[in-house]
Formats: sequence, C-alpha cells, structure tokens
Amino acid sequence: MSEEIEELMMTKKRFGMMVEEAVRDLSLSYMDAILYLCDKYNIDPEDTKKYISPVIKDKLEADAIRLNFLAGGGTAELPLG
Repeated sequence: MSEEIEELMMTKKRFGMMVEEAVRDLSLSYMDAILYLCDKYNIDPEDTKKYISPVIKDKLEADAIRLNFLAGGGTAELPLG
C-alpha cells in the first residue's frame, strides 16, 4: 500500500528524474519536458514551481538562454520561486 501512495506523491527528486528522462529519451528541451509531464500527469504548470530543483532550474535557464527566450549574462531570471 505504501508503494501505491509513494507512486502518487510527487517530489522534487522524482519530478527532476522524470524531467531528465523526458529530455534524454524524447529529445525535448527542459521547458518542453516539464510541459509534457504536466500534460501527461495532469499537473497545472503553475504547480511545478515547488517541484523544480535548483539543478533543473539552472538547466531550464540555460535552455531558455540558448533558445533566446532570456538574455544571456545572468541578468534575467526565471520566475521560479
């Protein structure tokens, strides 16, 4: 029973592993991987703030800069509390 409950609970670690897996296996950007998981698991994208670890946030920010969504140089910051 505890395995079923654990499977339903989302944690930063679990979400981060799922994002990394989607990026690797589906060749998605970090933003696309997060949105893919939101769609797949019926998670409101706004709710992902609490699941995004600092490591994923840094990779997401690097993707955003690479894709010209953010200016480089570290002056811009993603609004992920």
